Amino acid sequence: MTYSERFTAEELEKIINAGVIYMCACPAMVADSVRKLREMYRYQLNCLEDPENCSIVHQSIARNTAIAHAQMQDCLDEVLALEEWDRTTLDMPAGLRQRQTKEMQAD
Repeated sequence: MTYSERFTAEELEKIINAGVIYMCACPAMVADSVRKLREMYRYQLNCLEDPENCSIVHQSIARNTAIAHAQMQDCLDEVLALEEWDRTTLDMPAGLRQRQTKEMQAD
């Protein structure tokens, strides 16, 4: 399984911050999951460097983490497309921002 990162750390942070600002948690949760999977993958690579660790265990975790990471990146791509985020700037669409603002004002 090949491990690749389609979103930079900065892009993930921008999506997460937009979720906080506009109270739209779902894309932010997916972005945060991608970020956490990256941490897990890197941790497993470090574990593989220690010859005293059972390498087959950490290879399995790394491989499955890479699969989950790819799937969650696909999910984030799909969510951003469905919600019509600007893929160049990763700005949340105005209509979604306005909907969130209206919901906040209604409370």
